[in-house]
Amino acid sequence: MPGFGEFEIYASLACYIAGAVLSAGAGMWIARFGDRSRPDRGPMLAASFLTATWCALAAALGPMQPVTVLAETARNLALIAMIFRLFSADGRDESLKPIRPVIIALSLVQMFQPVLLLVNARAGFVPEIAALSFEVSAILNMLVAIGALVLLHNLYAGAAAASRIILRWSGVALAGIFAYDLNLFTVSYLVGEHPGVLVAGRGLVAGFMAAVLTVGGNAARAGLHFKPSRVVTFQTLSLLVISSYLLVMVLVTRSLTLLGGDLARAGQVMFVVFGVVLAAVWIPSKRMRGWLRVTATKHLFQHRYDYREEWLRFTSTIGHGTTGGASFHERAVKAVADITDSPAGLLLISNEEAQLELTARWNWPTIAVPAIAGEYELCEMLEKHGHILDLDEVRRGVEHHGELAHVPAWLREAEDVWALIPLIHFDRLVGAIVVARPRIERGLDWEDYDLLRVVGQQLASYLAEQAGQQALMDASRFDEFNRRMAFVMHDIKNLASQLSLLSANAQKHADNPAFRADMLVTLRNSSEKLSALLARLGRYGAGPVQNVTEIKLAEFGRQLADKFKSVHPVSFTQSRDISVMANREALEQAIMHLVQNAIDASDDNSTIFLTTAIEGLNGQIDIIDSGKGMSPEFVRSGLFKPFVSSKQGGFGIGAFEAREMVKAMRGRIVVESREGIGTRFSVILPVAEAHRFGAASSNSENQSNEFNNEVANG
Repeated sequence: MPGFGEFEIYASLACYIAGAVLSAGAGMWIARFGDRSRPDRGPMLAASFLTATWCALAAALGPMQPVTVLAETARNLALIAMIFRLFSADGRDESLKPIRPVIIALSLVQMFQPVLLLVNARAGFVPEIAALSFEVSAILNMLVAIGALVLLHNLYAGAAAASRIILRWSGVALAGIFAYDLNLFTVSYLVGEHPGVLVAGRGLVAGFMAAVLTVGGNAARAGLHFKPSRVVTFQTLSLLVISSYLLVMVLVTRSLTLLGGDLARAGQVMFVVFGVVLAAVWIPSKRMRGWLRVTATKHLFQHRYDYREEWLRFTSTIGHGTTGGASFHERAVKAVADITDSPAGLLLISNEEAQLELTARWNWPTIAVPAIAGEYELCEMLEKHGHILDLDEVRRGVEHHGELAHVPAWLREAEDVWALIPLIHFDRLVGAIVVARPRIERGLDWEDYDLLRVVGQQLASYLAEQAGQQALMDASRFDEFNRRMAFVMHDIKNLASQLSLLSANAQKHADNPAFRADMLVTLRNSSEKLSALLARLGRYGAGPVQNVTEIKLAEFGRQLADKFKSVHPVSFTQSRDISVMANREALEQAIMHLVQNAIDASDDNSTIFLTTAIEGLNGQIDIIDSGKGMSPEFVRSGLFKPFVSSKQGGFGIGAFEAREMVKAMRGRIVVESREGIGTRFSVILPVAEAHRFGAASSNSENQSNEFNNEVANG
């Protein structure tokens, strides 16, 4: 063995003999006890016996002899066939499309070894040719090892979880063989000769890995299904293309060195420059990458689209905004355009007249779209048939559902318009997506139609949901407006009732000076209330009441009773002087609602009583009547519900508005009522001292938190 020392010779002999014994034993064990239903049984047996033959020849003649190299080539082809059979375990020819070209490429690379043997036999006496032959052989062996390892990775990563148990030992054995070879030939290429220790141990490693195959060969079959990934396949092809590119670079530059002289050096420089320029132009080009993607998809895959990846990308684009702040409608266009690799698109939405109008553009600012992008007849045809318009067919005059007469001129004349996808939700046309022609020219086929039709339906549901949410928001705004108007009408009704009573009493007591004075006070108060209604329209629903001040309930109660004196008997009785924190205008409005409700529920001469009391840290003012009363069910479920009233012609919002006003002042309303006896409304508010103490505690706590944060931040 040239270049081997005495130790390497004996070690190599022992290792290759051991490898031959182990491999032959593994082959016989698999033949007798192995799982006969495994798809890789035949290549596994061939690989075991060919490994034994190769090891025996290496031990007898030497590992670098031509006949030994031929046996090694046959062994590697058997291992590649074994990988191929593992990929084809699902029994469908279509699943082999992404793998078959790679297997063929690896086999062809491996079969270059006999050609190099022939070249070396004919011209090996020339040192330059011998060196070049050695380097090319090492590179070819590295390519085979790299390709096999990539395939094994894809095989294991793409297999079902249950199948990985069966693949484990076979994968370990094959990976061990090719990983050792990759390391061996990489070192050989770098140092310019075969390392003796690695060559000597190669036979033992191969025999040991053949023994590992017996473990995998006995595993029960569980249906090995491979799930080819387009991304991984493209990465594998890219790796092979790059490896082939580097191999060509090395072969050409090495061949040019045989010419010698300045011409060889100039040729090397020119070739390297050409190769770098070619790579710089090819790799960044979107058009080139698109062409490679379309070509590979067309010839390697059963289906053009990876439906899982397309659906994940579609939902991600729809559901997540971009840093550029694209609107939902723009993201909808992009989500559909990305599926067909279209660079731009439009979203058309159906209006109230069943016409299509432009709603959003994505990367398409130049196309001119009329105000009415599609008439009713086009919408009717799209809604009825759900037909995806291929604009190239329209321009050629191909018709399917009578659409030629309805396609607008702007779609026909824009050559970069490729397709129009209808968006149908519950048999109703929501809109349509117009996509631009892809960078790589191709026509629409059945797979495009099926996928785009489903995507259109899903997108239509998103658009319908978004339109429904917008309608709810609009309805909520109108509801808020109507609610405010209802409160205004309620207050106007109360004022009208007071003025009506005042007018009726004026006929009886017009000559009474005291009555005339009260009448003027009532008229002035009514005028002030009407003026305050406009301010309340903007204040309602604005959150907590601002401008909270200290109010003495005794004084407040007397003034309130005086306002109603000319309308209905209202009496104020004081238990003690209490100060609470509230907004005077809001509190007055809330209690006036409750007093008016008490008046409406009572007889004409039945007095309404106002009293004050204190309960703990809260002060309260009670409105007590002896009217009809309310049932517990109504108090619990109907009293404070807007637009529900127990009075004939009532609006049902007085108690609700009073509660909301009191709640905004950090208070509450408590109701006690019995039918036929009367009702007590208790308006409870925090006393002034408690409010000031709470505000001081809150400020102290905020300052303490700020101090702790400053300490924690250093």
